[in-house]
Amino acid sequence: MNVMSSAMRGARRLVHADTLLSSFLRPPVLCGSPNPPLLTCTQNRQYVIKQVKGQKKDQKKQKSKSKVDKQEVEIRQRMTVEALAAAMNKDFDHVLEALLNTSVDLDSLEPDSVLEEKWIKEVVTRSGMKFRWAKLSETREKPNRDAQPRPPVDPALLLSRPPVVTIMGHVDHGKTTLLDSLRKSQIVSTEAGGITQHIGAFLVQLPTGEKITFLDTPGHAAFSSMRARGADATDIVVLVVAADDGVMNQTTESIQHAKRAKVPIIVAVNKCDKPQADPQRVKQELLAHDVVCEEFGGDVQAIHISALKGDNLLALAEATVTLAEVLELKADPSGLVEGLVIESRTDKGKGPVTTAIVQRGTLKRGCVLVAGKTWAKVRFLFDENGLQMKEAGPSTAVEVVGWKELPSAGETILEVESEQRAREVMEWRSHEDEQQKLLEDQSAIALKQQQHQEEYQREREGLTHLSWRQRKVALYRANKTRFAQRPSERLQTEQLSLPLIIKADVDGSVETLLNILDGYDAEHQCQLEVVHFGIGDISENDISMAETFGGSIYGFNVAVNRSMEQVAAKKGVPLRLHTIIYKLIDQLKEELSSKLPPLVSENILGEATVLATFDVTVGKKKVPVAGCRVQKGQLDRRLKFRMIRGRDPVWEGSLSALRHHKDDVQTVKTGMECGLSADDDMDFRTGDVIVCFEEVEVPQVTSWDPGF
Repeated sequence: MNVMSSAMRGARRLVHADTLLSSFLRPPVLCGSPNPPLLTCTQNRQYVIKQVKGQKKDQKKQKSKSKVDKQEVEIRQRMTVEALAAAMNKDFDHVLEALLNTSVDLDSLEPDSVLEEKWIKEVVTRSGMKFRWAKLSETREKPNRDAQPRPPVDPALLLSRPPVVTIMGHVDHGKTTLLDSLRKSQIVSTEAGGITQHIGAFLVQLPTGEKITFLDTPGHAAFSSMRARGADATDIVVLVVAADDGVMNQTTESIQHAKRAKVPIIVAVNKCDKPQADPQRVKQELLAHDVVCEEFGGDVQAIHISALKGDNLLALAEATVTLAEVLELKADPSGLVEGLVIESRTDKGKGPVTTAIVQRGTLKRGCVLVAGKTWAKVRFLFDENGLQMKEAGPSTAVEVVGWKELPSAGETILEVESEQRAREVMEWRSHEDEQQKLLEDQSAIALKQQQHQEEYQREREGLTHLSWRQRKVALYRANKTRFAQRPSERLQTEQLSLPLIIKADVDGSVETLLNILDGYDAEHQCQLEVVHFGIGDISENDISMAETFGGSIYGFNVAVNRSMEQVAAKKGVPLRLHTIIYKLIDQLKEELSSKLPPLVSENILGEATVLATFDVTVGKKKVPVAGCRVQKGQLDRRLKFRMIRGRDPVWEGSLSALRHHKDDVQTVKTGMECGLSADDDMDFRTGDVIVCFEEVEVPQVTSWDPGF
């Protein structure tokens, strides 16, 4: 009975299981069918919805993963194998492997081989990456709007012009006195110290009717740039050499400037009225510089003159006119003006003023000129005597008023058609300067990055075997003291410096001063920094700038009014005003020397020899004492002492006691015996030498030598 009931229960379980299985295997019943099994329908709907949502999410994830995983490579036409490998962040061999089983000859491929477009795409595709074309940045080149000199005209249209003659030579050889005698005026008396410190331009008319434009250049060693500019603007160089001095430094330099500019020379042997004059020696000395006078078989005329007494000046003028006729100097007086800025300055009543030589065309009022980074509409023209001129032809020296800003001396002057054209030229030149500055800045940045990278590598050379944590600790310890300093403390440890503000009356003087300062070679002692330079009198802006940088103002041939002096004194800004250039440089050297710390030197006052050693009990302590005899000079207890054993100093310090017999004394002189003990416990030995010395501070002098 029990067995029967168990069998029946097992059969019912099987039937129930079969029913459940069939309900799952048959198609799902729609909810809209009559008498749907509610539980089964709901379960089936939920099951189907969950399954579809899961599949869509998986598909989205797979798509997003594929997008993220694919690397994008930037390609361009005519890429080399090496460039393609770098763009893919792979090596050269990877590109070769990607080109296997293609028609490309792999044996002929080198890193610099150029690939065709289809093979570039093939390599990227085979590497499981996708490509995009690089954007070609097209930079529009700005059209050149600069002003250019006119092309040469037909020689038949050229007319004769006066020669431009430059007087050159050594300082104080009589150049300005020669001009003074030629045009019967007093120029030397107006120059500080009797030294020409500007380029003077004058038109001289000879008794015979010929006109000559003379340029008088400075002879001082500091004005080399002015002499070079004078040679560039001239047709003939008159080399003035004193018969009593002979060929000097600036004489040689003037010859070099004339040869560089390929300008013929006439030698004026001056001061022939002096008893010690020797013109023949002057001519022989000139042979060493390839200046061969006519009497030695050369082509250089040599005229013996006395500028002070006016002797033989007519012969010099005739020689100049004769050489000008041989050179056949001609110019085109029509068309747009071309010229050269000889000097520039700021005038209180006229504003920016330039002294110019007209080389082509005829300059008139109303002309629009460009020079360097500025332009002008000519308002007034003046001659060397300050008289107004209506026009200025070729070879004429003229003062031009009407500049917007001050052009630099040596700039070329070109006339343009209109003010609008002048602005276009200025815009182009500013653009060119910006591009040049950008290139310089990029070079400086690249150099700085390279230096930083090299320094970075040097710091880590000895730390490569450490872990990153150990390396960090080591670098922290090495730089701890540097990082711990405050900014103010870092400034105090920097090198000494002297900021300067340079002001002068004309552009040529500023240029000369800057050229002198460019030769400063004592940076190891004190840095020299020119923070500002300009033309004109000293202003409040200059004083404020000097106060900000803690510098000095050096003025050459400029003035400062009473109110500015008071402002400078209140702010503690030193004003160094000079009219002679070598005195300005001397004061600058003195100020540089005052910045330097004094040198400490030893002055030995006496020496003594240790004859015996013994101990003296002071309280509970034994003090070593040396019995000495003074050999030379004297020993002074208040000064410092040094003990020398053999040839080596073994102790340096002060004495605690100095006695002669039983008396405490301050000094002991030659031949006297004494006992002395040191502040420290010293091991005195017989034969030791005790030296008494004092430390003396000696002012340090700058090592800079400007050469004059």
